[in-house]
Amino acid sequence: MGFAGKLVRVAGVTGRTETAKQVEAARPGVLELRQEDLEQYRRELTGYCYRMLGSVFEAEDAVQDTMVRAWKGIDRFEGRSSVRSWMYRIATNACLDMLRSRQRRARPMDMGPSSKADAALPATLADNLFVEPIPTSHFMSDRADPAEVAAARETIRLAFVSALQYLPARQRAVLILREVLRWEATEVAELLDTTVASVNSALQRARATLAERALDEDDASSSAPAITPKQQALLANYVDAFERYDVTRLVTLLHDDAVMSMPPFPLWLVGSDQIAAWFLGAGIGCRGSRIVATTANGLPAYGTYRVDPAGGWAPWSIQVIEVKDDKISALNSFLDTKLFATFGLPAHLDA
Repeated sequence: MGFAGKLVRVAGVTGRTETAKQVEAARPGVLELRQEDLEQYRRELTGYCYRMLGSVFEAEDAVQDTMVRAWKGIDRFEGRSSVRSWMYRIATNACLDMLRSRQRRARPMDMGPSSKADAALPATLADNLFVEPIPTSHFMSDRADPAEVAAARETIRLAFVSALQYLPARQRAVLILREVLRWEATEVAELLDTTVASVNSALQRARATLAERALDEDDASSSAPAITPKQQALLANYVDAFERYDVTRLVTLLHDDAVMSMPPFPLWLVGSDQIAAWFLGAGIGCRGSRIVATTANGLPAYGTYRVDPAGGWAPWSIQVIEVKDDKISALNSFLDTKLFATFGLPAHLDA
């Protein structure tokens, strides 16, 4: 029987009920699970795995591994828990397996002190040492409730995801499941094959670690407001200034203490004056660039394209823009051009 046609039959169940309570209450019959019953969780599992791993590429791999593991083991699903819980258990195990064999990801701001714009450009580091951005569409539906969008945006922002990487893997899973996804302690204990007391202890330690990273304990459950019309105008002004390479105007759109980073360089800058000096110095190659809008981590983002000597413009970076009040507080530029395909951006812009 082919992949699309395979189904699992659980004795004593009829229809597509999910919870164990529903299973027990249903009339004798058959529960059928098809490919689409698993695929419906792909987007939310991607958001979960991204928070666990800090990489969109690794998150996609983990979710695909989850789908394969689930499909291979579908005949053993007995309906004692919900399909969703079962999928999260598999995804958690996939993430834990991946985390055993690699270093913690971080942002340049976590790797050392800020630099000056006129400092020598440091050597690049491996891409797998940095937290990466994720397209908003990978974890959030266009039809999602605005309240869900606001909550998801806050708990997937780059600073929060980076802070999560400081947690031991199981503590990370506990905090995400309890504080972000709002699972009950009993549900998390069942998923991790541990006790409620152990879950509560892990959550307490995880909260303490996040507090040390200068993140409030409520960050995992607070919501970020949507971009206001005034901020949209700010962003349009930024795009125009960047494409015209009007650095004087561009820096007026930044907070005085704005931050700019450029993975895979560990370098990062603080202050609108330093950012201006960079654009007019080492970053002068950005002159003449073109910008294509997208979204990342629930924030406005842009694919930037530098002038291609052969004609048109070639991919250069994914910029994730953070706005505070009515000015830009951070310019996060990711120079890994493999991200362009993930964001669905053109491989080249014609002249």
